[in-house]
Amino acid sequence: MSRFRTPRRIVTGHDAAGVSVVVSDAPVPVTRELPQDGVAFHEVWETAGAPAAIGAAFTDPTIGEITVPPPVRGTRIRINEFLPGHLDARGLQSPVHRTESIDYGIVLEGEITLVLDDSEVTARAGDIVVQRGTDHAWANRGEDVARVAFILVDGCFGADVLEVLPEDVRDGLMLHGPQG
Repeated sequence: MSRFRTPRRIVTGHDAAGVSVVVSDAPVPVTRELPQDGVAFHEVWETAGAPAAIGAAFTDPTIGEITVPPPVRGTRIRINEFLPGHLDARGLQSPVHRTESIDYGIVLEGEITLVLDDSEVTARAGDIVVQRGTDHAWANRGEDVARVAFILVDGCFGADVLEVLPEDVRDGLMLHGPQG
């Protein structure tokens, strides 16, 4: 039995008369577990473009391939679970990676360590990390499951940041989904 806990997702919409209704109330339909890494990705929702389209029909935007960055001008929300005891030789649970996005990480349960180039900080339940396109990795060094809600917003590096990053920084961005 999996140690991961699939979140419930409630989606609202409108009926043919314009009345507010629940169009879906079920576990998130897309989960990707990487048991060897002690990580699970639960895809909650995404938008493509801004402003986000709010249509009458219910089409689930999470069905399909899991990717890390959000769509261009879009957003993505997912819940990640990090099991304890799955650190690599460097003490990390995720690869060091960078996306050209603003990522809000809201710690729901447990604690998670954010590892940066020159420092690290441990966030606990109720803490919020605002991750702004930096190289980073995650590590659950605690004894309990760390559950983090990540809201990713498409971004664009400013000229001042591009001046100090390597010329080929965009070649090294994480564009794929979880590998496993």
